[in-house]
Amino acid sequence: MYVRRLELVDVRSYARVGVDLQPGPNVLVGPNGVGKTNLIEALGYVATLGSHRVATDAPLVRAGAGSAVIRCAIVHESRELLVELEIVPGRANRARLGRAPVRRARDILGALRLVLFAPEDLSLVRGDPAERRRYLDDLLVLRQPRFAAVRSDYERVLKQRNALLRSSYLTKRVTKTAGDLSTLEVWDQHLAEHGAVLLAARLALVDALAPHLSKAYDAVSAGEGAAAIAYQATVPEPTADAVLAALRASRPQEVERGVTLVGPHRDELALTLGPLPVKGYASHGESWSFALALRLAAYELLRADGIEPVLVLDDVFAELDTGRRERLATLIADAAQVLITCAVEADVPTRLSGIRYTVRPGEVVREQ
Repeated sequence: MYVRRLELVDVRSYARVGVDLQPGPNVLVGPNGVGKTNLIEALGYVATLGSHRVATDAPLVRAGAGSAVIRCAIVHESRELLVELEIVPGRANRARLGRAPVRRARDILGALRLVLFAPEDLSLVRGDPAERRRYLDDLLVLRQPRFAAVRSDYERVLKQRNALLRSSYLTKRVTKTAGDLSTLEVWDQHLAEHGAVLLAARLALVDALAPHLSKAYDAVSAGEGAAAIAYQATVPEPTADAVLAALRASRPQEVERGVTLVGPHRDELALTLGPLPVKGYASHGESWSFALALRLAAYELLRADGIEPVLVLDDVFAELDTGRRERLATLIADAAQVLITCAVEADVPTRLSGIRYTVRPGEVVREQ
């Protein structure tokens, strides 16, 4: 799979830009702040319907514009598919596949399989558990787009259940009497059903991902440590009955605090190097290598599924020493398509030089 062309209209700093890309390495070169990351952020949005930089859609729309359009031509097994997304802040996004409108934007998920590594990924190692849960869920959807609906359903039910608990909590604080929780059992049942499916999928994903992570970290760090991951769940097993039992057991504490305390939204992905957790113990270089290994593991897992994903490295080589640069280049040299952004072209190993594009404010020029 590779992206043949990317077009943006009113996305971030671009009023309008089009870029023809090639299989193999594509290197986007330009000073910081000229819009390199805006290009790959748009591709990431097509793949996941989310940004790796911001939590909401509004910043993706150019200042002064009412909407933004991302248009992407994807080639897979000699077939080309055009994906179009219109981002309208405050409203549901509109999408088209092959010029035909789809009912929901999430229906385009799976059209572009893409793994993106960026400086923000250090939060996978050093950030809150929510960052690591998002990593797992995004990868779940990349592998099997149907899990977008499972994820959405779980989040919707969780929001409703939390609203009910919060309302009861506030009522009790004001009136000193318990609020109405008569419908809580109904929400418990729905949360248990969706939560069990999500939990089972995450557990299977971590099992499949673990050997790829160990191999990737060993390769990037030249054997400096044994990397491992383990899923830490708040319920003992991935069944609706187990989730329901955990919800009922925690109900007194949940009513007291006004929030749901068990379920996939409270789980953790534990990261370790040897006997120690990465967070709080790993050096900056080890943390950076671990974050990179998580993305490379996702890339290799997707390849093992039979669909070669696009690999994107956003300003990565500037953070790596010479040894890690060369080892990374060796790992990804045979990728179907790699998009690399950099401020200094010399940071990119020569075996990944490929096609070069100069990025200036508002334009992208392919060098001959």
